[in-house]
Amino acid sequence: MNTTSKATAWNKGKLVGQKRPLQLHEIWAIRIRLQLAGNLRELALFNLAIDSKLRGCDLVRLRVVDIAHGSVIQTRAKVLQQKTGSPVQFELTTQTRDAVSAWLAQSNAELNDFVFRSRKHRSQHISTRQYARIVKKWITSIGLDGSAYGTHSLRRTKAALIYKRTRNLRAIQLLLGHTKIESTVRYLGIEVDDALELAEQTEA
Repeated sequence: MNTTSKATAWNKGKLVGQKRPLQLHEIWAIRIRLQLAGNLRELALFNLAIDSKLRGCDLVRLRVVDIAHGSVIQTRAKVLQQKTGSPVQFELTTQTRDAVSAWLAQSNAELNDFVFRSRKHRSQHISTRQYARIVKKWITSIGLDGSAYGTHSLRRTKAALIYKRTRNLRAIQLLLGHTKIESTVRYLGIEVDDALELAEQTEA
């Protein structure tokens, strides 16, 4: 008689599916907490995550040279995406440039260093697992359910805000580095009918 018990499903008791983007007041709640705590490292990480809209694997691998020209943080940057191998551009707002500049000065980072170096191995960057833990801490610090948010919440946040304001799918596709508009539709969680209506209203 086979007494082998069924393995527990990996997602049992977990909320799966798309992670929610942050709302504007939630962004500022986290940002202000980090500012008050004087946590330059995490403030730079948070602001850069919001502005860059990069996947976690690309965000943690950023080097100073990717976003700075000499000692000056650029207003725009371009990186190759690890997942697709294609380039993507992003903007760095004034508050992000200030936060990153302050962090790099404190950490004595050089141009070829990773922006967010591991504290255990300074020649390496923080891991995506570490980044995920930091994001969860940010989320729970403002009273949100940590299981409903993740690193992709940071990637989706600015894109969702821009879409809500402009309804411009093509712009969001470019900002996220998607090769297909369908990927952008799925990523933002837009209903197909909504997407088709937008397409019908747009002349090529």
